[in-house]
Parts: sequence; structure tokens; C-alpha cells
Amino acid sequence: MDAAAMNEQTQQCPLFSEEIRRRQAEQTGGGPQTEFPTGNTPFVEYARMDELLQLRRPRTKALTEPAFIVMSQVKELLFDLLRTEFGTARGQLAKDAVEDALWTLRRASRIQDVLLASWDVLAALTPLEFAEFRDVLGNASGFQSVSYRRLEFLLGNKNPAMAIPHGKSPAYHDIDAQLREPSLYDEALGLLSRAGFDIPDRCLRRDFAVPYQPDDAVESAWRAVYADPGGHRRLYLLAEGLMDTADQFARWRYTHLVTVQRMLGAKPGSGGTHGVAWLKGIAEHRFFPELWSVRSTI
Repeated sequence: MDAAAMNEQTQQCPLFSEEIRRRQAEQTGGGPQTEFPTGNTPFVEYARMDELLQLRRPRTKALTEPAFIVMSQVKELLFDLLRTEFGTARGQLAKDAVEDALWTLRRASRIQDVLLASWDVLAALTPLEFAEFRDVLGNASGFQSVSYRRLEFLLGNKNPAMAIPHGKSPAYHDIDAQLREPSLYDEALGLLSRAGFDIPDRCLRRDFAVPYQPDDAVESAWRAVYADPGGHRRLYLLAEGLMDTADQFARWRYTHLVTVQRMLGAKPGSGGTHGVAWLKGIAEHRFFPELWSVRSTI
């Protein structure tokens, strides 16, 4: 929403103050307000709930299709929210505001918890229940998600080929821009360099649109941080905060793999992949590679 639209919306629904809330509680006797001048309640108008609830449009009469649609939509919203949070953390690291970035990563971790739990609903679908509506999906597949693709690029899993499916989409410009921007990990490496660690130019000044290649010098820098956690307190906490992020994504991918295996077995995926066989390769990916490899040297 642009600034003009936000201003217009604020004018339509004036801001409350603590004094207004106090007087309202006195008028209602402490109970909820039940009368409103417009047709919708302020909650529905604020969060646009009427529009949201219209987006669930099953294509079959299968009893489990609504759950599949809703959880897919929930995941898309959470992907986009995580992109917002990790984008904030990236900007904070660029300004050396490590404590602020750690707090943002803490908040993002809670969102990742919800995202991981979203698989529990889909895991409850039996193969027969999923088969009742799977054919109407056509070649729709989760890997086509715009929000997830931008999120992966932001965290550092850059792959120009993954932008191709969106080439004719209105979202392509945003995806391509995310591909070419520094990732969250790129900003973490910049922070290490400004802190005095020897981070090579090949890591700091590179084409951000190509996949990042692990570097021994970066691993050495993280090893030095872990060797003196007291002396490098902020960087040590950042390393572990980033590892929490990477660990939860690894869990999310593995749970995705197991859930699909439970519903489909070895059947091909909807988007042209070999299904579980393809997901196994994806599940092996790890964000922030040197933070994983340095553990073998500590």
C-alpha cells in the first residue's frame, strides 16, 4: 500500500488514543463495543478480513481441499512476513546495529516456528484424501511461490534459473531485484570485514546474482569468533542467531520432504519434478555454509 492510500485509510479510521480508549471502556462498562457506524466491524476493515475469506475457492467437493488451500495461503503470507523481517535484519547489519538485528532474528524465529507447524495440518491428509483433489492442481507447485523465491534469494540461496518461471509474471521485477541484491549473509560478511576480520574481496564485491561459494577465509573468521566468544560477543550471538535461522529452514525442508513422501510416496511432483527424489536434494541445502562447516573445526 502506498503512502497516499495509507493516509486515506487513516482518515477513514482515525487513530485512537489512550484517553479515547479509557472513555470508551467507561461507556461500555468494560465490555466490548457492539455498535459501529459502518457495516463492517473495525477489525474486518483494518485487516480486510472480508476480502481474505473470499480467497478460499475449492475446485472440487473434496472435504480436505479447503485445508490444503488455506494452509498454502498461510505459508505464502508467512514467507512474505519472513522476507520483511529478514530484510529488516539485513538493513540493521548494514548499519552495524547488531543488537537490533538479533532482536529481529528472534522475532523471525517465532514466525519460523509457525511456518514449520503448518506442515502438521497437511501431514494429516491421507493419500486417498489428497488424491480426491490433486488432479485439479494441474502443474501448480509450491516451488512456484513468489514469496518463497524472494525469501530464498534474500537469505542467500541465489539461483537465476529459479527466476525463470516468473519471467512473464508481474512479480518478476521484484524477484529479479531480490536476486541481484546482497543477501542477509552478504551483510553479515560485510560486518565481519568492518570488525577487522580478513574477508576477501571475492566474497564482498561479487555478482550477488550468482550462487555464493564457501570460502576458507570466511570459515577462519567465524572460527576466530567462536574461539573468543567473550571478546566477540556481538558476532558470536549473531553467528548463533543465523544458525537458528538456517537450522529451522533445514527442518522445514525436511518436514516438507517427509510430508510429501507420506502423501505421494514415489509419485512425480505436480510441477514437473520427480517429487520426493527432487526434494531430497533440496533438503540437503544449508544457508550460511561456513557457519556449518566451522563446527567441524571447533
